Amino acid sequence: MSSNPKTTAETKAALVVTGLSSSYQNRTVLEKIDFSVEEREIFVIMGASGTGKTTLLRHILGLDVPDTGRISLLGRQLYPSTRKTVFELRKQIGVAFQHGALINSMSVIENIELPLQNNTKLNRSTIRVMSRMKLEMMNLTGFENYMPAQLSGGMLKRAGLARAVVMDPRILFFDEPSAGLDPATAAELDELILELRDTLGMTIVIITHALESAAKIADRLLIIGGGCVRAIGTFKEVEANADEYVQSLMERRPLQKKIEGDTYINRLTANIDD
Repeated sequence: MSSNPKTTAETKAALVVTGLSSSYQNRTVLEKIDFSVEEREIFVIMGASGTGKTTLLRHILGLDVPDTGRISLLGRQLYPSTRKTVFELRKQIGVAFQHGALINSMSVIENIELPLQNNTKLNRSTIRVMSRMKLEMMNLTGFENYMPAQLSGGMLKRAGLARAVVMDPRILFFDEPSAGLDPATAAELDELILELRDTLGMTIVIITHALESAAKIADRLLIIGGGCVRAIGTFKEVEANADEYVQSLMERRPLQKKIEGDTYINRLTANIDD
């Protein structure tokens, strides 16, 4: 398990979510979500597909407005807020997407330089040096002139990560870092995530299905199920949680749902005209 170098007395919340609820087409997606993430903490969010993890991330990034609730990001209230506030906050966060999300018509180095070109007044030489530093951190030295289509899956993720951290954000969001990777490449990415926290002091929020990675890097773990928080704590604390949904997730087994015969027949025959 990850070992956060900061003591409890030194920590401060980088992200606070309070009473957040969200719905889509009259279906509740998230209901009364409460949690906080401390500075320099690696916080992992897990849950089965369709449980609201992506919706939660979109609210935190200011892309969607929740029905109710509050989000405080880096000490500033996100809802309600002005466009200027959201824009300034986004300069202090990085987002690494599941498949890298690089622009295919641009080289690796050009992709990584984009945030610096769009958000700073640095000269071209300084931007190039800073971008190369992040490429070297991601073990991609020598690949700066490659096009995204020439990279492997693991290299695409590392290039996307380099772009996400090129401006040294205070908080990094990483969506499914291990998805589609072989065990060795996934382990290498885990080490990079730990290095970012330990050397650059970043707060890191990760959405993942990879239990092995979560056990290795997470300071704390949040389990979402049915749109609600089902468990939160260290990996060992969550692993010991007696909730049936949590246990099915941690033990990688299906959650058994027993359906009575009459209920099953009624479901099949509902809204069928005679």
